[in-house]
Amino acid sequence: MDALRTDLYQLTMAAGYFHRGMQDRRATCEMFVRRLPRHRRYLLAMGIERLLGYLETLSFTEDEIRYLRDVPALRDAMTEPFVEYLRRFRFRGDVAAVREGTVVFANEPLVRISAPIIEAQIVETFLLSAMNHATMIASKAARVVRAAGGAGVIEFGTRRTHPEAAVDAARSAYAAGFVGTSNVEAGKRFGIPVMGTAAHIWTMAHATEEEAFENYVATFPSASILLIDTYDTLRGAERAARIAKDKLKGVRLDSGDLLALSRAVRPILDAAGCTSAKIVASGDLNEYKIEALVRAGAPIDLYGVGTDLVASIDSPALGGVYKLVEIEQEGRVVVPICKFSEGKATFPGPHQVYRFVDGAGVLARDVIALADEDPRGLGEGEAEALLVPRMKSGARTEPAEGLDVVRARVTRELARLPGALHVLDEAPPPPERTDEPFRPVPSARLLELVEDVRARVVGAAT
Repeated sequence: MDALRTDLYQLTMAAGYFHRGMQDRRATCEMFVRRLPRHRRYLLAMGIERLLGYLETLSFTEDEIRYLRDVPALRDAMTEPFVEYLRRFRFRGDVAAVREGTVVFANEPLVRISAPIIEAQIVETFLLSAMNHATMIASKAARVVRAAGGAGVIEFGTRRTHPEAAVDAARSAYAAGFVGTSNVEAGKRFGIPVMGTAAHIWTMAHATEEEAFENYVATFPSASILLIDTYDTLRGAERAARIAKDKLKGVRLDSGDLLALSRAVRPILDAAGCTSAKIVASGDLNEYKIEALVRAGAPIDLYGVGTDLVASIDSPALGGVYKLVEIEQEGRVVVPICKFSEGKATFPGPHQVYRFVDGAGVLARDVIALADEDPRGLGEGEAEALLVPRMKSGARTEPAEGLDVVRARVTRELARLPGALHVLDEAPPPPERTDEPFRPVPSARLLELVEDVRARVVGAAT
């Protein structure tokens, strides 16, 4: 099930491992982000629960196997022994991961998988797809929430992305602090509050704006938020207040100068006795525009953010990678592995991230260490180990975390970030990011292992 949600080369390599007798060699791989995107000072790890659910049910159906028999690149490798291997295939590995909603930085592993090499290999594509997307959205959403201050933010992006990606985006945004979503499937699947009003087509489908408002209030007397900018925003506000009266829950502004219009609409509503009616603003909003509106004192209670969130326009892709860090060689000797490619070097061995905070509970130091290192001596005070066991031999070690638990964790995580990490930089820093205000540091033992591996592999090459 879901086994074909992968790249072809994962399957060609799997077949190669099988036919060369390597399928039982245990490998350890880690997912991390080499460098932060140019507009990000931190990331919120997300997508881990979806990954664990995928690993629990991963298998090849007969229909999928029949399809693979006809793939030209695989045809020679689809022998009966390999087909039988695929029929029996299940993920039986171990998984350690940071918890969803954890703040992470460059080069820090988010997930570590230890499994027979075919199992560790086949899961790479889905892992990266699920986690890169969800982490990208959550990291963007956290900035939007921060910019909005005390105002709520609603996720409005479904129509600007793929249908399934829209559901994941709604989940990530809510986890990062949004108050709701327009996506009904996300509401059903994850228990997220579903919010929405009517579009301009509702108003335009009626003979007059008054008739449109009257019919909407008659249909939804306890949930009337009226879109008032179809024709003339200020007249729309007057009509909404006059028609809905105490039933008016709010009005939505979707165009124009949101600062000037919100300032003009608020007194119209108040004068009509609609003092509790909210002003909802939408229309190509992002954290920069919202921050400017908040700074200017715009009387806006809720913001709807769509395109800029689900496309993460200022940083539209997260370059998370999944790399081999350790493998059993012949004779069952475990060998640490790393790359020395320019700009793409990796750390050898399985890792742990130890996080230290100062006396005020503010993030002070992250150390990337080997997984078996004692954190004492790596920093002052108690260290928190970020990667925790989530699966053992293919089974979860604990129940799935609820979205409210993740959401509460995000609040705690963001509260302990230094102020410099909350700054919004609209002008991007240089591509190679020489400005990162917080950098994790590798431990001395890890750096020693890097040099040991370098001497082994570079020496062998020469």
